[in-house]
Amino acid sequence: MSRPRPPLAFSRQRRRLRAWRRTRPFWGGLLVVLGGAELLLVPLSPLTVLVGLGLGGIAAIGIGAALVVAGLFLWFLPQARTYVSVHALLLSVLSFLATNLGGFLVGMLLGITGSALAFGWTPLPD
Repeated sequence: MSRPRPPLAFSRQRRRLRAWRRTRPFWGGLLVVLGGAELLLVPLSPLTVLVGLGLGGIAAIGIGAALVVAGLFLWFLPQARTYVSVHALLLSVLSFLATNLGGFLVGMLLGITGSALAFGWTPLPD
């Protein structure tokens, strides 16, 4: 028995998204955005017992926002992937020192992995 086919419009959108993803470091950018979002959300969470919004919290907001912007640059300006991924790597390592252990290590590791994926990405030959 064959699987039911999705509607034509859905499969067309899926093909367009797949073609768009292949022209840029999508997964690296996604991991950098997720790492930045995690760094942003930790100081803004209601866990005031664990995390205070002191200097580390303010640094986490700044570094997290910069990582989210870097991830968006990786998606929408893939020509600058080398420059942006090196800066995302430096920001991720800096988050370990300046914030709450880099967002409890999760945000830092997501940022480092995403920037490494983006740095190593090469466009498909035409």
